[in-house]
Amino acid sequence: MTDQIRVLVVDDHLMFAQAIVKALSDEADIEVLGIAGTTAEARAAAAEHRPDVVLMDYELPDGTGAATTAAIRSNDPETKVVMVTSFDDEQILIEAIEAGCAGFVTKHKAIEEVVAAVRAASIGEALISPSMLARLLPRLNRSYRGFGSDLTPREKEVLDLIALGLSNQAVAERLVISAHTVRNHVQNLLTKLHAHSKLEAVATAVREGIIRYP
Repeated sequence: MTDQIRVLVVDDHLMFAQAIVKALSDEADIEVLGIAGTTAEARAAAAEHRPDVVLMDYELPDGTGAATTAAIRSNDPETKVVMVTSFDDEQILIEAIEAGCAGFVTKHKAIEEVVAAVRAASIGEALISPSMLARLLPRLNRSYRGFGSDLTPREKEVLDLIALGLSNQAVAERLVISAHTVRNHVQNLLTKLHAHSKLEAVATAVREGIIRYP
């Protein structure tokens, strides 16, 4: 198949990594490229294979998942990274957002949820609860690079609703427009904010001062 989601698993706990690989390999629309157990291995594998999605552990023997994410996405911004971690420390999640992660999955979740996260990340969905989003985003560093200065009023409306954690369908229902129209607005948002996922778009908008939290 040419439309398979190509996935790299980065985790130094081999038993956990193998369980993830087994679950992903059973899915017809997913191709597992391999397992990397260190930052160095992850960067090399990502540079060689250019995966669509990387499932990234936070704590690696030679560095953090956040730093590894930043390095991988610096080389290939199209790669979506989902942080898979046993930690729920807010500072770790902020580091992950700053590095460009598309979302988070905790290790106590069912394997099926990890599979679902891969599919969601591959199409740019934000994998984070609205309550967590509202807690973390105000703490992001400000950058003010001028991204998003050309957003239309409607695009800002869509962005505000995405920042509340709404799905495309929920945005469509709230604004009484079609899901297709919402997808077009989201694509415009990603382009204008130089983002590759909804979470990255919202994070950039917060850094740029387009979205303000109390």
